[in-house]
Amino acid sequence: MVSGLPITRSITIKSTSSAIKMVCSNILSELKLSNFGKDDIFAVHLALDEALVNSVKHGNKMNPEKQIKIDYVMSPDKVELFITDEGEGFDPNSVPDPRCGKNLYRPEGRGLLLIRSYMDLVEFKGKSNRLHMVRYKKQAHVDA
Repeated sequence: MVSGLPITRSITIKSTSSAIKMVCSNILSELKLSNFGKDDIFAVHLALDEALVNSVKHGNKMNPEKQIKIDYVMSPDKVELFITDEGEGFDPNSVPDPRCGKNLYRPEGRGLLLIRSYMDLVEFKGKSNRLHMVRYKKQAHVDA
């Protein structure tokens, strides 16, 4: 599927762990077919899974009737993802840094730290219930 044309998709899922697994699997398969390397696929997998779990847990408050919209564009040099939940949004700057002081032993903020660490661009849009992430291709996939 390696081509110069971008692949654009939009998927809406229910706020459930099974839906998260399905959409992650589909996107990761497309990354591999689009010649993204293992490091890039790992990074996107980790960030995408964390973002979707946060959308289910914090955004949609574990309500399986609420939905999450995933829009993505995959081009030869990058993958760009937009994840939107039905939550009220939040202030991403108010999430404590899990690497500092008393936060070392608290679970809050670790997902955002991982997302920011593995993606090249991370932005919160609108009322901060829409996450924009970009990962630039670091290496091409090589079959062994």
